[in-house]
Amino acid sequence: MPGAPSTRRRIGLALACAALGLATACGGAEAGSGVVVPDAQLTIAMQFSPDAGYAVDTDDAFVVSQLGVSESLVASGADGIARPSLATAWTQTDPRTWRFTLRPGVRFQDGTPLNPAAVVKALTWVAGVSAPPRAVKGIGLTAVADGADAVKVSTTAPDPILPLRLSSANTAILAPAAYASNPPRIQDTGTGPMRVTATNGTQSATLARFDGYWGGRPQLAGVTANYVSDPAARALSLRAGDVDIAQELPESAALEFTESNGYVNQTVAAPRTDSLMLNQSAPPFRDVRVRQAITKAIDRTALGEQALAGSAVPASELFGPAVAWGSQEPPPAPDVEGAKALLAQAGFGPQNPLRVDLGTYANRAELPTLATAVQGMLRAVGVEATIQVADYDAKEPDLLAGRYQMYLLSRSYLLDVPDAGATLSSDYSCQGSYNINRYCSPAFDALIAPLGATSDPAARQEIFTRAAARLDADAVGVPLVHTQANGVGSKVTGYTVDPLAKTLVTAGLAKTG
Repeated sequence: MPGAPSTRRRIGLALACAALGLATACGGAEAGSGVVVPDAQLTIAMQFSPDAGYAVDTDDAFVVSQLGVSESLVASGADGIARPSLATAWTQTDPRTWRFTLRPGVRFQDGTPLNPAAVVKALTWVAGVSAPPRAVKGIGLTAVADGADAVKVSTTAPDPILPLRLSSANTAILAPAAYASNPPRIQDTGTGPMRVTATNGTQSATLARFDGYWGGRPQLAGVTANYVSDPAARALSLRAGDVDIAQELPESAALEFTESNGYVNQTVAAPRTDSLMLNQSAPPFRDVRVRQAITKAIDRTALGEQALAGSAVPASELFGPAVAWGSQEPPPAPDVEGAKALLAQAGFGPQNPLRVDLGTYANRAELPTLATAVQGMLRAVGVEATIQVADYDAKEPDLLAGRYQMYLLSRSYLLDVPDAGATLSSDYSCQGSYNINRYCSPAFDALIAPLGATSDPAARQEIFTRAAARLDADAVGVPLVHTQANGVGSKVTGYTVDPLAKTLVTAGLAKTG
């Protein structure tokens, strides 16, 4: 198709960007052309809906942030570098305390000023909810005012990445009036370029420009966000001209939209891995031989290049090409006979076949496809997997409690905090709050323990690399593919795809004629 970048070319661009440490910027910053239409209205087909009533202590915070409503003290990208946002500077005043200087002249959308009292109220609220978000869970976060323009934030133990934690969408600073209700009210309480004017459950939201935005007058007059869970439906809406931007389209659909036709078509390497979780707290995956057999049975290259038509990078370990420390090596080739031999050692074979449930969810378009492909690969080594596709939110309590066997999950390793240490601790340490694999290794915990006192990025990344190798050696789940983030805009400028899924509507986003 003339003008359409090939899958291989776009993956190559993403890999090159990651190698330069520019995974965020290489999304095509300021992409789009044409004359800006002043004060235009823009419509977006968004991938995820606000299933918790826009509660900023849940994953709905990412929706609120993408809509340009909320902001945090700190900004960050996939490079793991903290940058100013509502705070302009920060210093560590003692091993457990950081001082954040607030940006002057910022007002919330209800007209009240951003001041230390407002920040303290917001951070105290999110740290005190019954189920704190993963970015701040278990760190004993407290905040106090420090003069007229700063706050001090403390943790129970030294935390070298606290500024990065405060870049989480869950740590958004809303106006004090927001916290009079539960969940906090997002209408006219943010500091971002857009303010919510109406919401329609999990169907849509409408927003209007916030003329008092500290970052300059937004170009758009308003935005309509339609929450469309079906990726094919998002593509159809864009094709029909019903929306101006569509998030996360199927690869086959994304390639239809070319620059020559006025589209901004972006794909960037995302810090996200689709992995097969294996419950180590119960048979059969308590036996490392069974986990190793499953690993050997799966052809990860075929999953990325054939099952997903080249739209994902085959994974050799947890961290992929979106980050500088990620593996650039191809995954090992499948070993069917080796898998059969390990299963036989564990007591499984033609007379006693291993039968397991393989769960996943459909919100991410590639997961059911991967599940079917994995099912076939497992059948080739004598494992019968029954696929169960169901809503993730309903399944999560069972996953966290170890009431499952095998589960196909898509997980961003920089989602909660743009530092892999948070994921290594929450997902793989013995006391991890999101340890779905139910993996517990004192040796692994000792390996990542220095992260609690290490602030040097290079030293942290060296630990990340060693930790990924240890997980591979212990057969902790099976990293299958590293996915990419994509999005398409029609006659827009200032649109970029954020691999961390925190930004979308910005002051510079505009329609073109």
